[in-house]
Amino acid sequence: MHVLTDLFFTFAKIGAITFGGGYAMLPILQREVVEIKQWVTDEELMDYYAIGQTTPGIIAINTATFIGQKTKGTLGGIAATLGVVFPSLIIISVIAYFLQNFTDSTLLQSAFSGIRVSVYVLILHAVMKLWKNAIVDRAGIMIFIVVFSLAAFTPLSPVYMVIGSGVVGLILKQWLQKERGQ
Repeated sequence: MHVLTDLFFTFAKIGAITFGGGYAMLPILQREVVEIKQWVTDEELMDYYAIGQTTPGIIAINTATFIGQKTKGTLGGIAATLGVVFPSLIIISVIAYFLQNFTDSTLLQSAFSGIRVSVYVLILHAVMKLWKNAIVDRAGIMIFIVVFSLAAFTPLSPVYMVIGSGVVGLILKQWLQKERGQ
């Protein structure tokens, strides 16, 4: 029961302090569930994040569910999911109640502009921390270049990029094993 409570409150904390959606959550997730709690590794977090992005629903909720399920089964998945959703539900309800009179406020718009900048920096920081474990060889660099180019210059869905990268990874792994005679 302690682990379920810990999952709920850890993800509630993450959900309460994350502005900017699932991408902004990445650095906080990495610190909390990889470095502090050690529920998953960096590689597992990247895998869950990639799967969370390609499955229906919100990345943050999908990722929380995967981590909770890995940590404590179905009940863990439920606890983590409820934890990450709970603060947003409360915060959105309060904001909707109070902000209906302030939507045109230049002060509020300026605050949100500043928040957006900090979210971008946090995402970049998380990407740089996770980069070293994600791209470890020439094949990884090539997959990165292709996927980055597709994401930057085409309207191709991320689902196809993730699936394609997985297929290429499998093919390369099989090919390298045959080359080594394994």
